[in-house]
Amino acid sequence: MLQGEDVRRGEEVSLSSPQIEAPTPSSADQAREVAVPASRPVATARLHTLLALPVAASLALALHFLVSKNEPPTEAHSYTLLLCLILGAGIVMMLAQPWWQGLRRWMRNMSPILAVAVLLLCVWEAITSGLRWLPLPYFPSPAGVLQSLINDRALLFDSTWHSLILLLGGYALGVIAGLISGICIGWSSPVRYWGMPVLKIVGPIPATAWIPLAMVVSPSAVFSAAGLIALAVWFPITMLTASGISNTRASYLDVARTLGAGRAYLIFRVAIPAAIPSIFIGLFMGLGASFLTLVVAETVGVKSGLGWYVSWAQGWAEYGKVFAALIIMAAFFSTIMTVLFKVRDRVLVWQKGMIRW
Repeated sequence: MLQGEDVRRGEEVSLSSPQIEAPTPSSADQAREVAVPASRPVATARLHTLLALPVAASLALALHFLVSKNEPPTEAHSYTLLLCLILGAGIVMMLAQPWWQGLRRWMRNMSPILAVAVLLLCVWEAITSGLRWLPLPYFPSPAGVLQSLINDRALLFDSTWHSLILLLGGYALGVIAGLISGICIGWSSPVRYWGMPVLKIVGPIPATAWIPLAMVVSPSAVFSAAGLIALAVWFPITMLTASGISNTRASYLDVARTLGAGRAYLIFRVAIPAAIPSIFIGLFMGLGASFLTLVVAETVGVKSGLGWYVSWAQGWAEYGKVFAALIIMAAFFSTIMTVLFKVRDRVLVWQKGMIRW
């Protein structure tokens, strides 16, 4: 009996053992199977990103060859050279990016934007030179604008330099005055009592509304323009600096007083560092207001600068030069704004973990 039971048990084990020993795929094989299909869309997306700029430049160049017969030969030649340079740069960067990690990262971020910009130039040329939907001379082709940039490069450089000097001078005056008044209003109750009514009355008036009075009071148009820019910058910086100083946490001040800090230490080492985020918001708002005031002030009395150049070109119906000056303004103002962003990121690096930038 025992031998029969042992035989039956052995048969059951032998029958069930193939099911237990059936091979199963390992976790590494499963991960490999998942990773291989997933890597293909990523590689395809990267290839599309790298090819975006050369493809867009090729399309723009092909369209330019079709419509260039409607443009002056000099303009067509300059614009052809520009598109060829963009195409060549895109191909060279695409070929060099496997060996240059920084270039590869930059191309992944900037290639779509640059490709869209080139396609917008393509659409612009198709509407103006190709289909003639927009009337001349008010809407020149991109080739005409490029030729205006080349022909007036010396005057545009001089105008940009004068605008930079005027903008930085007025902005610096406005920042200094705004910080001083904002700190005084935010810290001192008597100053706040007398200063806030003046701030609420004078501040909301646009700085450009003071142009007639500034031209009468100031003997120089340059000084009056710098004063108007300073006035435009002063109001937002004063308001936000005063708000940041007055909203400093009382616990910070109490701890500093407990440790024996005086008034100067409380202002410059506690209140002002706590108000720096608000101060930077005022700096950005004042910078935007300074751009507007700069252009308006230069069109009225100043005899140099980008605003003056736009007014002068419009008077002669040279709208290609107007668009050229607008492009210079966009690059000029964007560069200054980017520099201020870099300064903000460096000063407020401790905010990266708490505030989404």
